[in-house]
Formats: sequence, C-alpha cells, structure tokens
Amino acid sequence: MLADINGENPRALVSEGMNLLPSWVPDGRHIVWMKTRQSKKGQDPASNSQIHLMDTQTGDHRRLFSDPEQIKFSNAMPAVSPNGQRVAFVSNRSGPFRIWVSKFDGSDAKPVSTPPAEEYEKLKLPYEQKVPAWSPDGQWIAHWEGVEMIHMSPYTGIKNPKRDQQISETFHVWVVSSDGEQRRKVGRGDDPTWSPDGFVTRAFPDPKRGGPNIKIETKSGEKELPIVPRRRNWGRFSWVP
Repeated sequence: MLADINGENPRALVSEGMNLLPSWVPDGRHIVWMKTRQSKKGQDPASNSQIHLMDTQTGDHRRLFSDPEQIKFSNAMPAVSPNGQRVAFVSNRSGPFRIWVSKFDGSDAKPVSTPPAEEYEKLKLPYEQKVPAWSPDGQWIAHWEGVEMIHMSPYTGIKNPKRDQQISETFHVWVVSSDGEQRRKVGRGDDPTWSPDGFVTRAFPDPKRGGPNIKIETKSGEKELPIVPRRRNWGRFSWVP
C-alpha cells in the first residue's frame, strides 16, 4: 500500500501474492520489496522469496535480480544504500540466511557479516541474519542475528516455554561495515533502524513494560525511547527524515 504521510489516500501497489518489507529507493520514486510464496504453515517467509522493483508512478514492476545464478536461491528483505548504487539483502545461497551486499543489479554479490558460530550450540539450531538497514552515510549495515522464530512454540505447535526463552535470548542487533571488514554487537533486540543523525535503534520485548523496550545509541551511551505505551502491542517502526 502507498498512502500520504498521514495515512490518507491509500492505494494498493501490488495485489497478487504475498508482498513484504517494502523499502524506498533514494530517488523517492521506486520501491523494492520481497515477494514470497509460502507452501506450508509456519514456513519462514524468506525461504521462498525474490526481490522486486516497482516504479510507483507508472506501476511497472519486475524482478530486481535476473541472473540465473542469483535466483537459484531465495533473496529477501532488500534495503537500498543511500546513494542508490548497492542493495543489502538476505540470501540462503551459502546455507542459513546471511546478510549479502551487491550492486543494484545483483552483480558482485558477497556476504558481509560472519557470525561467531554457525549454530546455537544448546539447541543445535542455525544462527540466521535478517532485516538489514543502512546507516545514513552508507558506511554501515545494522541487522538482526539469532535463531529464527519458526523454531518457537507458536510456529511448531509444541509448547515449550524453556526452549522459547532460550531462542529469544539469541536475538541481537549487530552492525557491520559495508565491506564486511568490521563487525560489532549492539545489544539485545530486533528490527534495527537508524536515526537520521546516524544512531542505531533496536527493540525487544520487555515483560516489565508489558510491551517493547526501544533503545537508541547516543554519544554518551544508550537510552530508552518510550514511544510505545506500556502494555501495547507493536510492530516495526522507522524514523521520519
């Protein structure tokens, strides 16, 4: 859907299929998103996805990557660099989903963020990486890393609070340089974004608040952003430039 900033005048851009995580191209005219096909309940939406590009003024759209080697695998969760020349995305071409960066047309693709281990030893489950987000200067990419939620009770149908807790404890936000040379852990959380002045934000469930705890890095440390009322549900959020 596309709407005015106040939510008025909404219109559907794509109607067929499951279309998730739209992201603007810096030209303010085009968007990229992941188009996915789920074959069974509880399947990771990224596991059967490809990235598409649309001109929001004309409605013309196509698959962003067309190289046969690229589309052999799932490509999902695209984020275009501030200069519009590169795209960060997740792909399973090397096994578990990892953060990849390529030129906008998909060429010169490479993984940029290597986790400290391939799997979570306690449960023998793979570490995944999702939701890349570029810093405003295009030098860094924040992303989520942990064991995927599809292994938790709501998806497996098998109630196991202890296992669920162990999995949720793996959820962290990391930042990696766009060339893959530097990497650091920001802290517990998911769905990283960047403030317009270049600070990482992240969110995680907080039982004491009865809702999300949203944190932002600052020059003097870290502080909470109380933008979601206590005991309220929540979703993804983003900064207005």
